[in-house]
Amino acid sequence: MSISNTTSGAIADSTATTQSQRLIVALGAILLGVGLVYFAGFSHIEAVHNAAHDTRHSAAFPCH
Repeated sequence: MSISNTTSGAIADSTATTQSQRLIVALGAILLGVGLVYFAGFSHIEAVHNAAHDTRHSAAFPCH
């Protein structure tokens, strides 16, 4: 019976670690996404800006 309790305790600890790792990954993805959108939107490199613009149109996202 103690094996069962130890196993469930280990699973609970693993779940808590997984949730914090998910939060860190989600925040990192958000920061990366915002950085990419900012870079593409305000880029002085014409090809980068046009590629982002065409992608928005192909996804039916209104941009202007």
